[in-house]
Amino acid sequence: MLLAAPFATRAQKYQGVVDKSVAIVGGELITLSDIENEVQMMSARGYASDRNIRCELLENMMKAKLFLMQSRLDSLTVNQEMVEAQLSQQMDQVRTALGGDEGVEAYFRKPLYKLRQEWHKQIEESTLTQQEQQEIAKAIPEVTPYDVKQYIDSSSVDRLPIVPIKYKMSHICMYPDREAAALAVKERLLNIRERIINGEKFSTLARLYSEDPGSARKGGELGMASKSIFWPQFADAAMSLKKGAISQIVETPDGFHIIEVLEKKGDMFNARHILLKPRYTSEDRDRAFKKLDSLKTAIQDTLISFELAARFYSEDPATRTNGGQMADPGTGSAYFEIDQIKPQDYAALKDMQPGDISDPIESLDNEGRDGNLVYKIIRLDSIIPAHTASFERDYTELLGEVRSAKQAEAIDKFIKDKIEVTYIKIDPLFQDCEFELDGWKSKFAKD
Repeated sequence: MLLAAPFATRAQKYQGVVDKSVAIVGGELITLSDIENEVQMMSARGYASDRNIRCELLENMMKAKLFLMQSRLDSLTVNQEMVEAQLSQQMDQVRTALGGDEGVEAYFRKPLYKLRQEWHKQIEESTLTQQEQQEIAKAIPEVTPYDVKQYIDSSSVDRLPIVPIKYKMSHICMYPDREAAALAVKERLLNIRERIINGEKFSTLARLYSEDPGSARKGGELGMASKSIFWPQFADAAMSLKKGAISQIVETPDGFHIIEVLEKKGDMFNARHILLKPRYTSEDRDRAFKKLDSLKTAIQDTLISFELAARFYSEDPATRTNGGQMADPGTGSAYFEIDQIKPQDYAALKDMQPGDISDPIESLDNEGRDGNLVYKIIRLDSIIPAHTASFERDYTELLGEVRSAKQAEAIDKFIKDKIEVTYIKIDPLFQDCEFELDGWKSKFAKD
């Protein structure tokens, strides 16, 4: 396992040590195998850490045990349906990374049912830990404007958060002829499918024509993976195929596919596919640009307002009803930071002034995995320059900052207080660990 390589040198100290309890937190035990199992899991997922990973894991586990003990005193419970859903997601990720059930069992050297039991318990405990942290966070008093003002007054200017530059924008969008492009790509894909049926190799044609760069170089092969990681349309088509059969055309948000299943095991499969995406003509672009340019001229000549033009002519259903005003789909905010703006849009507006309207550009919408091609003009409505946060302009952001700081302080205080009053013993095997909290230093067992 190449992913495990970064941990090799750090693991040498622990090699050959018989499994044993390495920490006792109240009545809770942490064993060396608990840590090693987590190292394996993180390695399988490609995780890396700048710190000694085992020291980091031990400290996190000991903190978690403190919250877990308190959650039981507070009689907190978990939603078993959510635990099962999270377990299934975790299983699918690991099975996909390691090539199926056999690969998982070989990697962890345990039967799958045993791993499910262990991971189910871990997820339950992790959920209780998170709930207890939320209970502690909820217990802090409501943050008031006085708290925010006090935070500003007591902080030096260089410690106050910097609010990055933000842009407010509106746009008018037009799409290329999707139906014609879809019909053309289906005809190409049908031709490729016919060539495969007539004897040409699927893998050869995938290398030549597939527009999925990750699998094309491997002859279209995706590797053994859980069906849950694919688009439902793709997974359903693959699971319904017999081995060696070639699917009809399957449409997903990525484009259009034909699929050949190589192997199926339970809800996992290995398949080849050829992906083709719709291609749009220069006539599509010229037609849209001409119309958008005419609209821009009409708006600048005050023959029609931008908002009215958006309502009548924009083809973006998410913005045309509110005059083309854009909003961050994640937060709903009308203001965008630079990293929230599509690169194509930012390239058009970065040198504009409020009120300016861009020339027509090609961009992408928010649909599918990468977005669909769209043509648009953008109006820059306003700019909030980057600045040090102030009470008057950024109260909402500062309120969140103060609340988060108070919650973090309450959680840190809980941990430090519990370390002092809880029976804790740590094995000297971890004596040279550089823990984040100094309180652990007095808890090492004597040799």
